Amino acid sequence: MNVQNNNLNLEHNNVQNILIVDDVADNLRLLSGILRKQGYEVRCARNGSSALNAVTAIIPNLILLDIQMPDLNGYEVCQKLKKKPKTRDIPIIFLSALDDVQNKVKGFEQGGVDYITKPFQVEEILIRVKNQLALQSAKAEIHQLNQILQRKIQNEKQRTNELEFINHKLQQEIIARQKVEQQLIHNSLHDSLTGLPNRSLLMKKLDIAIQKTNSNSNYLFALLFIDLDCFKKINDTLGHLIGDKLLVAVAKLLPEGLRNKDTVARLGGDEFVILLDDIESLQDTTIVVNRLLEKLKGTFQIDDFTVTIGASIGIAISSPNYQNSSQILQDADLAMYRAKENGKGHYEMFDRAMYIPNFKFLNSSRGDDRLESIMKSKQSQEMVKKEGKN
Repeated sequence: MNVQNNNLNLEHNNVQNILIVDDVADNLRLLSGILRKQGYEVRCARNGSSALNAVTAIIPNLILLDIQMPDLNGYEVCQKLKKKPKTRDIPIIFLSALDDVQNKVKGFEQGGVDYITKPFQVEEILIRVKNQLALQSAKAEIHQLNQILQRKIQNEKQRTNELEFINHKLQQEIIARQKVEQQLIHNSLHDSLTGLPNRSLLMKKLDIAIQKTNSNSNYLFALLFIDLDCFKKINDTLGHLIGDKLLVAVAKLLPEGLRNKDTVARLGGDEFVILLDDIESLQDTTIVVNRLLEKLKGTFQIDDFTVTIGASIGIAISSPNYQNSSQILQDADLAMYRAKENGKGHYEMFDRAMYIPNFKFLNSSRGDDRLESIMKSKQSQEMVKKEGKN
């Protein structure tokens, strides 16, 4: 079996061999450079046919396989490898810009062990490669130990207990490594201070909500952009430790009274966002917002300090005009700054009149810079739409 061959190779050479298959030269250079710095032996192939030849010459420990290629696509390459006994056990991680569920499911159905979406993060590539190689090494070790023990069992039945113990130990190691990988994935999608979903997870859920809006005219959701009033003053006077504890207290308060399908996220600093999913009407939103404003007007006991804050909230309601999560987040952000301009401690519902050029949030330089950035982004989006129509 191929697993056995890989294990024998590792006995003579501890360097793991990785084959990267991608028709884009820049991707090959980037990935090979990253992996070689980690001590891996890396080979590259520009198309499916070259990849099959490279595997025939030297069986790799792992293949990073692009899906969209000119001659044989990644799925076809995977099928050919899985049909041959010598190559069917090679772990294959698919790389693709295709992020829909159907393509991911197809990748796993073809025999892939993992699926990484482009553009990828270096840390994600390294941890997934490391875990797959570790799992393969563990499986190879189990296979080798089983062969040794099975020969001994023929003459010594008492060795059965030893075999069960070793197998159990190795299985525990595999489970432990899988738990580590799951924890790393969870950490990458949640805020380290508050434990709330972070920007990445929020944007993914927002994109799903926007897709529902475009496919179902009766579906409605609301996005609440919350910025704490006077937080900077508290942070500067009482210190960052008290400020962090205050953020944790706010993070525990915000989900109270919300539904399980709603999402509370922290963007960073004193900015929080709430996604109210599948609401019946705008009245549902204003009820929730008024309740949040009242809660945030209360006092917080942080260590020996009694802290009083407030919040300004911007609201953006779902619309077929939104094509991605960044657009509606910008509009909710802009509505929040209108709330601050009008005296803080209340909410504003976004409307397009807020894009009038002479509207400025003058209470802080931070507001001016943020607004200018939003305005430029919105102007760019409008230009793209016009060019598309032409």
